[in-house]
Amino acid sequence: MREQGLAFVPLLRQEAIANQLGRNMAMLKVLVVDDQASVRTALEVLFDINDIPVTSASSPEAALQVLANEEVGLVVTDMNFRRDTTSGVEGADLLRAIRKIDPDLPVVLITAFTSLEMAVALIKEGANDYVAKPWNDDKLVATVKNLLSLRQLQQENLRLSWQGARARREVQSRYALCGLVYESSQMHDVVSLAVKVAQSSVAVLITGPNGCGKERIAEILQANSRRKNKPFVCVNSGGLHDNLIDAELFGAEAGAFTGANKTRIGRFEEADGGTLFLDEIGNLSSGAQMKLLRVLQTGELQRLGSNVTRTVDVRVISATNANLQRAIEIGTFREDLYFRLNVIEIVIPALRDRRDDILPLARYFLETAATADAIAAPVVSDEAQQALLNHDWSGNVRELENRIKRAFLVCSGGQIRAEDLALGTAPQASMAPPKTDSARPPPNDNPSVRDPEQTEIEAALVAARGVVSRAAAQLGISRQALYRRMERLGIELERRPKL
Repeated sequence: MREQGLAFVPLLRQEAIANQLGRNMAMLKVLVVDDQASVRTALEVLFDINDIPVTSASSPEAALQVLANEEVGLVVTDMNFRRDTTSGVEGADLLRAIRKIDPDLPVVLITAFTSLEMAVALIKEGANDYVAKPWNDDKLVATVKNLLSLRQLQQENLRLSWQGARARREVQSRYALCGLVYESSQMHDVVSLAVKVAQSSVAVLITGPNGCGKERIAEILQANSRRKNKPFVCVNSGGLHDNLIDAELFGAEAGAFTGANKTRIGRFEEADGGTLFLDEIGNLSSGAQMKLLRVLQTGELQRLGSNVTRTVDVRVISATNANLQRAIEIGTFREDLYFRLNVIEIVIPALRDRRDDILPLARYFLETAATADAIAAPVVSDEAQQALLNHDWSGNVRELENRIKRAFLVCSGGQIRAEDLALGTAPQASMAPPKTDSARPPPNDNPSVRDPEQTEIEAALVAARGVVSRAAAQLGISRQALYRRMERLGIELERRPKL
């Protein structure tokens, strides 16, 4: 498979392409190649009266010289250049020479009946179209205009791709990106926003589906902030039990509760001067939300069992895959806490929505696995690459890493094949319809519109054959947090007796 985009074009070549594309693309011209002066003149007049810039050459050698020195958007060429030749071999040789210079330059062949078979064969080699003599003026002009428009679009896309690559290099050279691998414009926008707000101490909410890299963006925020040399403390909010949240977040004095044999420093105090990353913030209970809000409002806390008020200077970054706006509507998340946490929101798109990142990430995971085993990384076959690009990736980057690690272990012959990835083989399991009561979200009046979080959880449970611990591991949360989500969303497993 030929690599797409500019990621694999040498840097100097990229800059040369960009400089060339910086010219006025509206001036792309047609190069007419024919040994007969009358044919060249006829085509020059035809294109000129239709406002199509045109130049001409009388031989393949002269044509190649024009291509080396002028901006040409399309070539219209005869297939025979010497008297009494009808095989079309000269036209074939010119086409192949053009393809070596510019594989994407459109070429239209002008052919007589005797070389028609050769023209059809050359279409398979990369010629864009052929026109039989005598040609139809209207049809030829329409063909040329369409191909010039396509060429112009290709060059514009190439120019934008190069600009994007240059912008990524600038960001990567100026900021610490903590090993983040990406090539898509969507992730470039995410990273650009992250490094832009990193210097501030305002609260940041990172949203996106499970496994998309929210913690990595939090690390980038910390690494590029004024607090980069201060503590960076991560807390899985979804795993905090209500009875332990005070001790975990705010600390506890010795003897504050049974088993508290010594003073415990809470996560807020541990992160003092630095950053506290609260993952799975959407899973906090209402009581925990209230306690967290109070600290965010005042910057003050008290350890459990103490009446001493302590002040902390902590930047809070939180993350969730839940729809907090919907949670506010149904009363499971506090609106005032939401606005405290969401001064700046960074939305990470799902992997399926940034497919330019799939192959670079796959190569990175493969090289990492190979380096760990001190062996050469296997080659990813064309079929495997296409399978990676076609897969839905409901588990996002985490699922991709899992599939690549599996393929690395089971592949043979130094090559990863599509079957080594084991994509699309998740077993099916039965789900009972969700139940509703007054404590759960109201039923959806439109069954065609489903909550993305509910869909994600159900897919994980199906893939795990209904084993909650496995589904929780796939989602990257604790089993208790998954049970709370299932209860909130009305998801119940259908238990069947073993036969």
